[in-house]
Amino acid sequence: MGGRIWRWMAVWLAMCCVPALARDGVAPHRFWLGAAFEGDRGALTALAASGARVVRVYRESDVWVLDAAQQLGMRVIMGLWLAHPRHGFRLDDAAARGRQEDALRRFVERHRGHPALLAWAVGNEVETGVPDPRPVWREINRLAAIVKSLDARHPVLMVVADNSNEWLAPLADCCPDVDMLGLNLYGGSVFQLPDRLRALGIDKPVVVTELGPLGQWQAGTKPWGAPVELTSSQKADFFRDALAFLATQPQVRGAFPFLWGAKQEQTATWHGLLLADGSLTPMTDALASAWGRPVARAAPRVRGIGIAADDFTPGQEVSAGIDVVSPGGSPLTTEWVVRAEARDLRAGGDHEEAPPVVAVRVLQAGVRSVRFVAPARPGAYRLFMTVRDGQGKAATANLPFRVR
Repeated sequence: MGGRIWRWMAVWLAMCCVPALARDGVAPHRFWLGAAFEGDRGALTALAASGARVVRVYRESDVWVLDAAQQLGMRVIMGLWLAHPRHGFRLDDAAARGRQEDALRRFVERHRGHPALLAWAVGNEVETGVPDPRPVWREINRLAAIVKSLDARHPVLMVVADNSNEWLAPLADCCPDVDMLGLNLYGGSVFQLPDRLRALGIDKPVVVTELGPLGQWQAGTKPWGAPVELTSSQKADFFRDALAFLATQPQVRGAFPFLWGAKQEQTATWHGLLLADGSLTPMTDALASAWGRPVARAAPRVRGIGIAADDFTPGQEVSAGIDVVSPGGSPLTTEWVVRAEARDLRAGGDHEEAPPVVAVRVLQAGVRSVRFVAPARPGAYRLFMTVRDGQGKAATANLPFRVR
């Protein structure tokens, strides 16, 4: 009993060390403020400057973030990467499980005393692609117990994907050695979270370890199957509303927008909060405001986008436009790029290759409109729009179209 009391005190102390997210001047409970992160020191510095107090990293190769975060006054949820069955890892292979456990032990023993360490996150969506998640989750619980035996001062999370109520139901009683449940949530499901947790009987403290607007697997599609991506301004509105909502939920102890960095997943802009060159966006503006540091000069705001048709013939003229404003009054420029629709689509956020740029004959291009000649080869394409203000901020949108 004494050990369990100490573990829950560790969770409580970890929560109390990070300031709360205020809404209307009221902080209902302690709340971890930050983002899921993949990037370099410059991106981490920008994250801290935007008001984040905590950063979540995924794997041991990101251990450099501990020292960097300490210098920036941040804390770290340190990921302990576990091999996934869909990549060939076998839970019935005792030797493989032993090697993984040994590596985990060595890493925890080496870094458990780091002053920037806030919590451990054991695995990330390890259950993706398996018919029954319970054997995977039992193994994660076993490893979580080992982490806690080595380090009683920091809480331990497990991180799972939100597939369905039926999928999550075993979490009500499967993992007693896990202190906090990390859920990766996208789209409107975030607003249903408290009711779902009550219905499922899940009473552990919850951290939204990935928070994002509509994923490509949730979005509406064109007739040929291309998912329709939200504009950067629509994503910013989602983050504003979702963070304000989550901050009022006592069971939810933190939320980590995905992803402070750039990532090719369906498109190069679907999940990245930054552009590949580090440019800030309407999403980062929304996060800075939620984190208590509203920006003085906002990124360009997209009010609407459109294309003349969904289908074109080879060589036909294509016209498209974007309704965008510069809240700060800076002059805007727009980059118009056509790419083939992505084909290298993977599960669970695995690495994807970006589709190639398609050279097209441009007839006219301005800040708000473009005319070009459709590609000669039939197929699925996207027109990408990147609007820049010349001050390090950018807005993004894209439009799928087809040549037949």
